[in-house]
Parts: sequence; C-alpha cells; structure tokens
Amino acid sequence: MQATHDEVFRQKNLPNVGQIVRSKKYGTLWRVMEKREIWQHTADDPGSGKVGLLPAIYLAYWRVQKGVLPGIGKMFGYAYTLHDTTFETNWEIVEEK
Repeated sequence: MQATHDEVFRQKNLPNVGQIVRSKKYGTLWRVMEKREIWQHTADDPGSGKVGLLPAIYLAYWRVQKGVLPGIGKMFGYAYTLHDTTFETNWEIVEEK
C-alpha cells in the first residue's frame, strides 16, 4: 500500500499552520506559515531505472520576533516524508492550536 499525504502528516506529528515550534539546536521560535502536499522524488532504482515519488508535506516557517509583522524577516521551508526523522530531531511544538 502506498502512503498518503494524510499519513505523513499524522505519523510525523507535524504542526498545523499557525502553530509555533522551537528549534532544538538554537532555541529559536518559528511559526508555521504554510502547509502544502507535494511529491518528493526518490533516487533511481538501479534494477529498473525507475524514478519514484513519495508523498511529502512541505512546511514554510517564519522566525518569530517581537515587533516584526508575520511574514517579514527570515523564512524557510522543508519537505517531510515518512522516511526521514528531521522534524523529530530538530523541532518541538511549543504552541498547540
């Protein structure tokens, strides 16, 4: 059975738009500004030469700063699939919505 975008979101326990997350490495706060369902390319299968696609959730983050309007300042985004642990390793949800 092929994974779906909903499964990725649920199993990875990703935050919703508007929630605040904290960087485990730097302690900085970031707000989730956008969530998109995308398809992530996988490496070519050496046996068949086929390129695969995995469902992924793309989250765009904005760094929370006092006195700065949302969306102005530092922003970045990342795509999460079922096969990576980058969200759990790097982020913690600090504000539930």
